[in-house]
Amino acid sequence: MYFVLCTFWNAAMGIDGTCEPSIPPLQHYDSYLIRNFIPRSRQDAYDAFRAFNLELVRLPELVSNPTIGQLRMQFWRDAVNNTFAGKPPKEPIMILLHKVLRELKETDPYSSQSSIRFWLQRLINTREKYMDNRPFISLTALEEYAENTYSTLMYSTLAALPVRSMHMDHLASHIGKACGIVAVLRGVPVLAAPSPPVKSPSGAEAASGRSPVLLLPLDVMAEVGLREEDVYREGPRAEGFQDAVFKVATRAHDHLITAREMLKNIRTGQNPGHEYEHGGEAEHQHPETTGDDDTARDVRRGFGVLLEAVPAQDYLSRLEAKNFDPFAVRSSWKLPWSIWRALKAQQI
Repeated sequence: MYFVLCTFWNAAMGIDGTCEPSIPPLQHYDSYLIRNFIPRSRQDAYDAFRAFNLELVRLPELVSNPTIGQLRMQFWRDAVNNTFAGKPPKEPIMILLHKVLRELKETDPYSSQSSIRFWLQRLINTREKYMDNRPFISLTALEEYAENTYSTLMYSTLAALPVRSMHMDHLASHIGKACGIVAVLRGVPVLAAPSPPVKSPSGAEAASGRSPVLLLPLDVMAEVGLREEDVYREGPRAEGFQDAVFKVATRAHDHLITAREMLKNIRTGQNPGHEYEHGGEAEHQHPETTGDDDTARDVRRGFGVLLEAVPAQDYLSRLEAKNFDPFAVRSSWKLPWSIWRALKAQQI
């Protein structure tokens, strides 16, 4: 993905040679693998959305105080608005997004550009809200965060394909929630340790680094008697730590199980099995499908987006093998094969 953005940026700006350091190194392994199974004509959209999300995620580590962070968030908010108005700033992600929007308008006059704009603004608002790494009050609050970030990224990609289906949105909601919960679990070993100091461009220390933080839901921690200070001192040996991780991981696994059952049901022409909790929201209102053929078409066209479930399940399986100790989980060489197998079997 990094190479893709480099190439596009150089071409757009009339530059030959390598990327400037300011372009984010988008070497996110899971996303790199999955983008290959998004329709080729929409891979730029996938790249733009994921790169945009990564820029927002990186902000807390790059700014020296909350005020600067809020200003940067406002920059991105204005950049998105200007890009959708046809006046993108000279910023590689926004230029790529502008290209995507122009192509969408040319190939599909009825494309859901307003929906994409809505999802990107929601992403900014949620990342800004949690920029200070505030704790999740409850497991439900963590699910809401995952819905407004990872599920929202999947909604954006579906809108860009375009796939207008409440069933697909519903599947994306469950898979995105699982992905968001997994992202928090994967981040535990990193965030529970203090970060290095923030450096100025000259190399001088501009601000002290981030304090350690544990983002496991507070209600789960209270239930198992886990204290943040114990994790900072003892790591995975802290009393109740692995029990808390187990409870959080179980919720992510439940969402993946629900998504698999849903996919099985809608493929056989049955009801998904339960109501879509966000189905009443305006951005999820789509034209009614006229039959099983339309549903099958939507699943087929959008299946690459649903593959986000595979890395989430892969991590949860490895976490279980390590007795729910995120500090002991290592990367998986089997992930490319698992994604390929899921694609061939058309199963998540």
